[in-house]
Amino acid sequence: MRSAARGRPRVLLWAAVGAVALVFLVALEFAARRYGEVGPLTAQAREVLFAPRSGTVLYAAMALMMVVLTWRQRFAAVGAAIAVDLALWLVRAQLGAEQMAGSGALWVTLAFAVIAVTRRTGRERMLLLKGVGLALLLVAGRKTGYTWLLLTSETRPMVLDQYVAAADHALGNPSWVAGRIVEATGAAGAHVLDWVYVQLAVAAVAVALYQLRNVAAERRFPRHHLVRSFLVIGLLGPGIYMVYPVVGPIFAYGADGGQWALADLWPNTPPPVAVPQPMPFDGFTPRNCMPSLHTAWATAIFIHSRRAPRALRYAGTFWLVATLGATLGFGYHYGADIIAGVVFTVTIETALRAYDRGWDPQGVRLAVYGTAVFGALLASYRFLPVEMAGLPWLFGPLLLLATGSVVYGYVRTIRRWESQDAPVHLPAPRREPQPEPQPEPV
Repeated sequence: MRSAARGRPRVLLWAAVGAVALVFLVALEFAARRYGEVGPLTAQAREVLFAPRSGTVLYAAMALMMVVLTWRQRFAAVGAAIAVDLALWLVRAQLGAEQMAGSGALWVTLAFAVIAVTRRTGRERMLLLKGVGLALLLVAGRKTGYTWLLLTSETRPMVLDQYVAAADHALGNPSWVAGRIVEATGAAGAHVLDWVYVQLAVAAVAVALYQLRNVAAERRFPRHHLVRSFLVIGLLGPGIYMVYPVVGPIFAYGADGGQWALADLWPNTPPPVAVPQPMPFDGFTPRNCMPSLHTAWATAIFIHSRRAPRALRYAGTFWLVATLGATLGFGYHYGADIIAGVVFTVTIETALRAYDRGWDPQGVRLAVYGTAVFGALLASYRFLPVEMAGLPWLFGPLLLLATGSVVYGYVRTIRRWESQDAPVHLPAPRREPQPEPQPEPV
């Protein structure tokens, strides 16, 4: 009875989270349809039969779900997914429809949801439902992101690129510098960076699978893992796009902006410093720059790969560096977006870990501090860009020091938590030397 009472609040919490997520998805569905577009629920439902937008994500989601399965069940799941994809491929070929693998993985994931409800009970049901939930959340998060980007372009006709571009002078206009470097590397460098940028989810799944490798044996999920961080970043980040709409230098100052660009300056000529003002932009380019969520997710991958084997640590470092090179070198982001994305992720990581430890006071203070620094960054870009451009020797170091202070606080806090969690190895008791037996007197 006591264990059931302890588990009831957790069940209620999961039920509340699921209800809120469903309401949120329905609201996005209606919002998208208001602008004549398909919402996340309809887009996901179509992929059961029609070619999915990204088959890689669907198979990666199924891989996350399979961490709760035995090896025999995993082989059966993969085989079933491939069989369904082959069958759908034949049907689509006969109909002349678009082809893309991935629907089979979605079928298998949904099938295990049915199995969990109808064939499992107790802890086994909850474990399987958590695995299916992680998979579906990853897929739904991607669909939700597409809808959010649509809403930013439809509801935010004015963008704030002039403000961020002026503030970026304090950092030395890194996007312009990186753009020229990428051009100098030629097609090979651009292809590598583009692949890293597009396949960010693959790196995340690789790290997450390592963290969740013992779920099937232990029959429970670890307290904190990368998927949680990814989902929270993806949930909170797009909301900031609505408050701070920015399209990026390749659009606002480059050829990709067409008639809406201020001038064709990127990446050869940094924009002149002038009094910034909101500028109108087209109705289809996403306002998805502030903060850089690609940087935020790559930072999360880097953080979570620190306790992995050497190969994954190197991969996490490479993905972070290459993602920074791509976001700046392709003109998708300003340097100001990048440091905001780092602070954003470190603050979320701190808050999640503090929650896991019963709202540890030091973790809560650091999360509040990180939130304040993030808000100060956005406010300075909006209200002090001219001053920042005029005094780069002052504001540039200040921006980097503010970002570094959040990172340094996180490292110190994590080390303290890890030292508290480390098992204490007590030395074995020393055995007193026994006196040699003396011969008894005759």
